[in-house]
Amino acid sequence: MTDLAGKHFVLGLSGGIACYKAAELCRALIKQGATVQVVMTQAAGQFITPVTMQALSNRPVFGSHDVSGFDAREANGMPHINLSREADAIIVAPCSADFMAKLLHGRADDLLSLMCLARPIGQVPLLLAPAMNREMWAHPATQRNMAQLTADGATILGVGSGFQACGETGDGRMLEPPELLEDIVAFFQPKVLAGRRVLVTAGPTWESIDPVRGITNLSSGKMGFAIARAAREAGAEVTLVAGPVHLPTPRGVRRIDVQSARDMLAATLPCAEQSDVFVATAAVADWRPASTAGEKIKKDGSGHMPQLQFTENPDILATVAQSPRGASGALFCVGFAAESHDLEAHARAKRVRKGVPLLVGNIGPATFGADDNALLLVDAQGTRELARATKLELARKLIAEISTRTGAGA
Repeated sequence: MTDLAGKHFVLGLSGGIACYKAAELCRALIKQGATVQVVMTQAAGQFITPVTMQALSNRPVFGSHDVSGFDAREANGMPHINLSREADAIIVAPCSADFMAKLLHGRADDLLSLMCLARPIGQVPLLLAPAMNREMWAHPATQRNMAQLTADGATILGVGSGFQACGETGDGRMLEPPELLEDIVAFFQPKVLAGRRVLVTAGPTWESIDPVRGITNLSSGKMGFAIARAAREAGAEVTLVAGPVHLPTPRGVRRIDVQSARDMLAATLPCAEQSDVFVATAAVADWRPASTAGEKIKKDGSGHMPQLQFTENPDILATVAQSPRGASGALFCVGFAAESHDLEAHARAKRVRKGVPLLVGNIGPATFGADDNALLLVDAQGTRELARATKLELARKLIAEISTRTGAGA
């Protein structure tokens, strides 16, 4: 899947040590199907060479030597006009504090700033990835500049926090290239859930037998995490309640980590009260040991495992779906069914039993841990298959379905 196929970007580099990350970002954009035209300020050329960026972009680099903004390589000598008109967006990464101030005041004393000023605002978005020392980032002038740039139509992609080249630690680092790529991809996704609040549960649960053993399943959480990402891409405010999995949190998503089914229920209920959509992707254990041993259960030489008594776990989906908000339809509930056989029959029955308008079925052994999946959508009118694809592709299709069914995109 190439999320940016057919897109063309101007990648602008202003001065800063984070220019080394721009090389990886350029490569990542191209691997996602985009074409990239690099434009550098003179200061950027002190940190990374135009030759490096030309090799990665497979295009001549503009602006690093000629501060006038005009270039004889263009027939009309006006790259600030030509290059900006060709772009789907101008991405400035890194964007220094000085360059942000320059943009704020409409200064245009080099090609990159001239191009940002000359771009058609309604057609060519401006995405800024700040990079600076923590004190520069926190300075009131920088914060005022960012607020005004946002009001002027620019999109600020945010910053990371951590160790900085100067030796200090804090906010102001340029985001890592994979983070920037995720934000850029999200920027171009349709905002069909803008203003909506989405709650997603994902992953398995862990039901303890003793301090070192427990009952769980093979769910990786990848489908639920993909749905959380797709919902955020669609403009929603997303909360992800995750069982014990080792997956990075999607950008812009609030994450709550839990262990057991009871933990998940306790985290889900208050969030559901504040949500518009609930997608129950988690593979919640149906049963748990009736009691948990305080110490590791040892073998006794009998050759037999001590008998365990089990009790049923709470049904999270049914509890939420049958709550006042779920039952009234104020909260649109989507269930998941991971089956091993007879998928359609089990999914139909589960939808009715849980009392949800939409249930999504899949074959668990064929998808647990995998990066792709195939889904069966089940509602009161019947069933519809979503052919095997990456989990993110399927998540985006499911979010589009939810938008249509809830009227969010109207």
